[in-house]
Amino acid sequence: MIVAITGQKGGVGKSTVAIHLASEALGHGMRVLLVDADPQATVRTWSSVAAMAGLNRPTVVAMGADLHQPGQLPELAKSFDFVVVDGPAKLDTVQRAMLLTADLALFPCGPSAVDAWALGDVLPTLQEARRIRPELDAAIVVNRVVPGTVYGRQARQNLSTAGLPVLRTVLAQRITYQEALAAGKSASTYAPSSEASREARNLFNEVFERLSPQVTPPVASAPGNAKATTTGPRPGSKKTPGSKKKKVA
Repeated sequence: MIVAITGQKGGVGKSTVAIHLASEALGHGMRVLLVDADPQATVRTWSSVAAMAGLNRPTVVAMGADLHQPGQLPELAKSFDFVVVDGPAKLDTVQRAMLLTADLALFPCGPSAVDAWALGDVLPTLQEARRIRPELDAAIVVNRVVPGTVYGRQARQNLSTAGLPVLRTVLAQRITYQEALAAGKSASTYAPSSEASREARNLFNEVFERLSPQVTPPVASAPGNAKATTTGPRPGSKKTPGSKKKKVA
């Protein structure tokens, strides 16, 4: 399973979404690869902070515009159950490479109609990728919603005109996300009982169900502080998401 977190607009929380999806998958006992394809290197910085603190984390690698080529991500992904790619905030060759590799493209987007307009420039690139890979799925993730506001309540409706399906899970603007990333953690390991943790779990479950509708995600393990291995923990003998994963092209 390869999930690309992409989009043209900056500041919409792409790295936050990518890190939390990868961290939730890791918490479910999956072998997780987190690819940093963004020159800002937020994912790599977060991973370094986690490493210095001795925290469990996904395997992180940096890739660029050739990530879709044979011998690159399509080959590397075969050793993992769940792959997340964090992309740059602009339309370029890296974004196109991500769309040519992913099973699902997620577009984090703010809650307003203005945010939806910014997605318009992305759709031609998505359509171009789908001509080559018709099976490519895509959806919008509503992010940075301010709780208790009109825009917050109408967020999914505002973005329904963007031309892509909108996921049910909505992520709010919460300080927990910022504090967790600064500590090299995710919301679920930093504050397991928080609303941010609940949102992150719901997002992972919805994404996983979209990728493998016939499989029910297992219950996540308790957050731990074990050091990461090269490939992350392997699924056990029981049914796990990894046992039903899609074959990577």
